[in-house]
Amino acid sequence: MIIRCDNCSVSLQLDESKVPAGHFTVRCPRCQNMLRATKSVDGHSTSTVEQLRKNGPAPAAPGSESFAEKESEFQINAALKSLLMALQKDNKAFEDEPEEAAKPRRVLLCLGAVREAVSKVLTEAGYRVYIAETPAQANERMRDSKTEIVLFSPDFAPEYGGAAIIQQRANALYSAERRRLFLVSIEDGGMTMNAHDAFLRNLNLIVNSNDVRQLPLILSRALHDFNELYLYFNRSAELQPI
Repeated sequence: MIIRCDNCSVSLQLDESKVPAGHFTVRCPRCQNMLRATKSVDGHSTSTVEQLRKNGPAPAAPGSESFAEKESEFQINAALKSLLMALQKDNKAFEDEPEEAAKPRRVLLCLGAVREAVSKVLTEAGYRVYIAETPAQANERMRDSKTEIVLFSPDFAPEYGGAAIIQQRANALYSAERRRLFLVSIEDGGMTMNAHDAFLRNLNLIVNSNDVRQLPLILSRALHDFNELYLYFNRSAELQPI
């Protein structure tokens, strides 16, 4: 039996005789990601990667039709600003202008019960929202490297181990990749913006599910702090803030 890691894409050859029928997990030897697969009684296997062929990347939520226009306008303005900075000697006025507030952002939702509420409030706030039904859809959408903000909850696709897979994927990233992923957990028992708890769990932000209505404001504040932290790193690497 051959399965592929949904994190690093390495192919794994498994001994059919040692694979139990039904659901099972195996650890990827390259990235240590835990893979979930299924072997039926007739020997047919399915894995998260195989779901990608059926599901594709997480689709966009309705209501985000104007996002492409906003993104194009932002990119043109950023290019013009860079040109003006190159042409003048004193560019302090340009450097002091906040950019992240005007930047249109993509966000991937890997949520359960609060999915519709979060989708609605973020779409109305101008985000390009993608909604994943399975970890496979989430993984495929994250591969495009343009979706840098991921919101997940403990009740996301529990039959596929959804929340655990999202967390494992983040934990397996190299530091340079992890800096480009803003990972948010929305949960019933969490304390909103508890930085210490978020740090211990390799998260960027924790939001209590009761605070979903204020999510755009919370995200804006947290992203501003995050981008300030990596301001000079991003400049030296010529990277846009998240």
